[in-house]
Amino acid sequence: MLTIQLPEDLEEQLCRLAREAGQNETEYVLNVLFEHLGDLEDNAVAVHRLQNPEGRTWTLDELEQRLDLER
Repeated sequence: MLTIQLPEDLEEQLCRLAREAGQNETEYVLNVLFEHLGDLEDNAVAVHRLQNPEGRTWTLDELEQRLDLER
């Protein structure tokens, strides 16, 4: 279990947003965390792949030509 103390202004914002979303604070925080952690994980994977490319990479021009796309 994780327990945190929020600054008062952040807690007020959280309560307001949860109320506007029709959720209690716990539900709202869990939803926000799941979404944001997923985004952070996706970002980490993208950065890793950019820093450690596997195999061939293509420029946008090469992809467009290969896929017979026009700009």
